[in-house]
Amino acid sequence: MIVAGLVVIFDQLSKLWINANRPQIVLLPGFLDLVYFENTGGLFGLFHGHAQVFTALGIASVIAILVFLHYFRPSTTVGVVSFALILSGAAGNLIDRIRLGYVIDFVRMHVQEVFFWPAFNVADAALVAGLLALIYYFYKYGLLRKAHERHLKPQN
Repeated sequence: MIVAGLVVIFDQLSKLWINANRPQIVLLPGFLDLVYFENTGGLFGLFHGHAQVFTALGIASVIAILVFLHYFRPSTTVGVVSFALILSGAAGNLIDRIRLGYVIDFVRMHVQEVFFWPAFNVADAALVAGLLALIYYFYKYGLLRKAHERHLKPQN
């Protein structure tokens, strides 16, 4: 939980700074900028204008993760960190939705002026990193294969 707490704190502090300064800063020309964007939608800024739905989904997600962790504690560092990152990502954006009615995004990646990735924030990056780590965790420890084998095993 320490990792999750630190990520949420860093996420919220970065958003407070971005909100106060509203920067337009080029970090890596043609590739990476700091911007200010109010995301009232969901992933990739889709479905604008449904803030209440995304707030409810955020609350449900955080509760589901906490309940899952209460009953199924990961036994490895990779498992613990992956769930901590997922939880902190969901919680960081949920705090914005409850406090502001939208999520502050501020990192914009692009290739020159040809391709633009939707703006994101620390919580989004933590969520994606956590999901990738979780996929690795499932793959490395064969959890998906073991679950599939249990499912195929004849029931008596």
